Amino acid sequence: MDKQTTIWLVIAVYGVFMLAVGILNSRKSSGMEEFTVGGRNAGAWLSALSYGTAYFSAVMFIGYSGGSGWSFGLWSVLVGIGNAVIGSLLAWLVLAKRTREVTRRMQISSMPQLFEKRFRSKKMKLFACVVIFVFLIPYSASVYKGLTSVCSVLLGIDEQVCMIMIALASAVVLVLGGYMATLKADFVQGFVMMFGVSALLVLVVIGPKVGGLTEGVRRMSEYMQQNEMAPLSSSSAVSLIATILMTSFGTWGLPQMIHKYYGIRDDREVRRGTIISTFFALLISGGGYFIGSFSHLFFGNTMPNGGKDYIVPLMLDEAGLPNLLIGVVLVLLISASVSTLSSITLTACSTVTMDVVKSSLAPNMKDQSLAALTKGLCLIFVVMSYLIANYPTPILEMMSYSWGIISGSFLAPYLLSLYWKGINRAGAWAGMLGGFLIAFVPAAASGFTTPNGPVYACLAMALSLLLCWAVSLLARRMRWRSSRGNPAFYRVPKKD
Repeated sequence: MDKQTTIWLVIAVYGVFMLAVGILNSRKSSGMEEFTVGGRNAGAWLSALSYGTAYFSAVMFIGYSGGSGWSFGLWSVLVGIGNAVIGSLLAWLVLAKRTREVTRRMQISSMPQLFEKRFRSKKMKLFACVVIFVFLIPYSASVYKGLTSVCSVLLGIDEQVCMIMIALASAVVLVLGGYMATLKADFVQGFVMMFGVSALLVLVVIGPKVGGLTEGVRRMSEYMQQNEMAPLSSSSAVSLIATILMTSFGTWGLPQMIHKYYGIRDDREVRRGTIISTFFALLISGGGYFIGSFSHLFFGNTMPNGGKDYIVPLMLDEAGLPNLLIGVVLVLLISASVSTLSSITLTACSTVTMDVVKSSLAPNMKDQSLAALTKGLCLIFVVMSYLIANYPTPILEMMSYSWGIISGSFLAPYLLSLYWKGINRAGAWAGMLGGFLIAFVPAAASGFTTPNGPVYACLAMALSLLLCWAVSLLARRMRWRSSRGNPAFYRVPKKD
């Protein structure tokens, strides 16, 4: 069987699986709660793998691992370790249990609802809805861009055809099944990703371009010493640290990631999910960045045609992988991307329908009608993401704008709401608006072409925390109306 036939056969099997999952779950997601949080009955494996597959898409494998490996060499592995320790382990330890408890007790299904109930502000909920819907679109678009480069290199198909394929796959799962369909699809896709990355690690490292683990590390170390990458220059070191912090702490404020905690069954599943999620992140992210760290062994000092977005695809093409594994790699990337797209789309669209349409425009709309509207909006969101993906912005920059603006706006008020009764509406508004402007203004002023997106994202998250704290204390001292607390939000939870 030739290469193209083998690859397309593997992709076809994956496509049939996705369609089956969507159809089998289509009758179980008629209501809005079932469609958005799956009845709040998800186990550890489903929740953890869904969190991981939403976290790591083709953006990480193609854009970040290639770009970071080219800029930082072996140092880029630190990004993967940071993702596992900070973005997964610490995030679950700090956020999962408390988020699960408060969202279940207060019947919260979205981040804007959490802000409304904590700070008693419908305007804050509306602001959060707009930011989430608008700025998740470029993140979604970056996922499309991540797949176009690898499909054009390994499959030799047009980039537009590739983007249409992934749009259809994510639309089928979402429109037919909703939250539980994405969880179950993510469960299987998570194992595909773990197998695929493990195989890639072995075959790339033992391939002729790298020459084995010891030899590859030795050669890359020599290259880094000769090209001022060991140690890194001060500007490169700042960029590396910013990338680690943005891709790790940034997940703490992303609504599609926080959404995974809402549906966990109980605290026991939270503890198990913490371990599973951390292992998954260490293998997937650590492995992905480790592969990208050898990019200079493949191309020397010459950037390959197409730029950083084509580094990893061309590495895989030159690694001499078996045809079957190439098919698995493509399914791995499609799986990761569909999972991320599904999470992004579901979060953005359910937020609009629940927190804008149901809350303000049509309060008497039936639950089933609202779920149907959400599915329709999911289709519109997928199309909009496809259109934005055609904008000539590199993957890494496009994703950093989205993460920086959303996490800069929401991480601080969300995190402090869980742990500090002293945060008030004035402080939350200051943190949201301050974080939003710090991340948005530099990006917009550059025409969304600045390469410093991760730096601005980190500044936005850090200064937003400071603003939330300082303005909350100021409002309380000045006795503003917006300084009132909300004791009901912190009621002692009952045991499951």
